[in-house]
Amino acid sequence: QVQLVESGGGSVQTGGSLRLSCLVSRYSISRYCMAWFRQAPGKEREKVASIDNGDSTTYTDSVKGRFTISKDNAKNTLHLLMNSLKPEDTAMYYCAADPQSFWNTYCTGDYAVWGRGTHVTVSS
Repeated sequence: QVQLVESGGGSVQTGGSLRLSCLVSRYSISRYCMAWFRQAPGKEREKVASIDNGDSTTYTDSVKGRFTISKDNAKNTLHLLMNSLKPEDTAMYYCAADPQSFWNTYCTGDYAVWGRGTHVTVSS
């Protein structure tokens, strides 16, 4: 089973930047569809960004142009670069993997493996 460990969260002011990392163990990240999700207090979890096993990316509208998801295959690490942060970006951020994508050339959308999360706080 692939394992995920996030890091890089913290507290920043509005307009600041953070880069989240997700270390993937046991299997090559290049084979997986991966995503970043976030959940703010009292709100439902939402998918922020995803990257497939061909490195195509998608973003939720509220982060387009500000966040960038990427894979570092050499370090087996998923990143989320977050620029121009806003208070509404405050949340727990989770890395997730679609384990079935390892055996396929497409994403199933079933992000069944999760890390424990890293917290991001953006103050005004």
